[in-house]
Amino acid sequence: MMKENNTIANSQSFRLATKVKDYFQLIKFTLSFMVVFSTVVSFLIAPNELHFLRSRIISVLLLFAGGMLVTGSANAINQVAEKDTDSIMKRTAKRPVASGRMSKNEATIFAVVAGLIGVFILWYWFNWQSAAVGLFSLLLYGFIYTPLKKINSIAVLVGAVPGALPCLIGWIAAYGNDPISWMGAWILFGIQFLWQFPHFWAIAWLAHTDYTAAGFKLLPGDKGPTKFTALQTIIYSTLMIPFGFLPYYTGMAGIVSLGVLLACNLWMVYVSVLLFIRMDLKSARMVMFSSYFYLMIVLLALFVNRT
Repeated sequence: MMKENNTIANSQSFRLATKVKDYFQLIKFTLSFMVVFSTVVSFLIAPNELHFLRSRIISVLLLFAGGMLVTGSANAINQVAEKDTDSIMKRTAKRPVASGRMSKNEATIFAVVAGLIGVFILWYWFNWQSAAVGLFSLLLYGFIYTPLKKINSIAVLVGAVPGALPCLIGWIAAYGNDPISWMGAWILFGIQFLWQFPHFWAIAWLAHTDYTAAGFKLLPGDKGPTKFTALQTIIYSTLMIPFGFLPYYTGMAGIVSLGVLLACNLWMVYVSVLLFIRMDLKSARMVMFSSYFYLMIVLLALFVNRT
């Protein structure tokens, strides 16, 4: 009898662990964490006048929770909408909705509940502006960017907006209701907006076969990974350089962060040029991994050396 109870308990524990894992995949936890990382660091870089008398730790935890819920909701909507295409791509076939482990109804209910709670947290603890931007980001990603991916490569430009809005959300959540004081937010937004083009095109380069099979049009040219795509990567990496000077010249951060941003931006140009010259998967992979480290290093440098 005891052995049977243990077997039942182990089975239930396994099912629970599997369900938790499915929800982590539904919200694309790693991607969501990167997005919310930008939100939290932007919140900490900002002057934080609104939360001077509140517990900073509680505010950060609530911002993280709200951001994860909003981002997770958007990613869940994305997976519901792309169930059929996800199921035919090797890199996404094992996602819970695509594989059939989770129904579209369950994922949809989660998306609605998570989105509402996330927006409520931003509104109640911070301000209505950050909640409004969060809601706008969710809707733009889930209902405009997601279907546009099959229509035209301009989807990357559209998707770069909700991809950069977390910086705006974090700053506004910290600073309050004065739009005149949001200049720092727009600088961070610009840095993250431009960063997404070399980042995403490197991913699209590597996953071109999968994306083409699913009908996605995500590279700037219609002939797949070409010199034109590599050239676009160079252009956007180069545009990141002047934006890297803005935090220092607007008094947002110190000279050390300026050096870090300049070095990171030059490195992104370098790896993009290598992609243009070599035109191979190894170089595309270097651009992709460099972009991951870029965002983390740049945001942390701005936080540590903020003024």
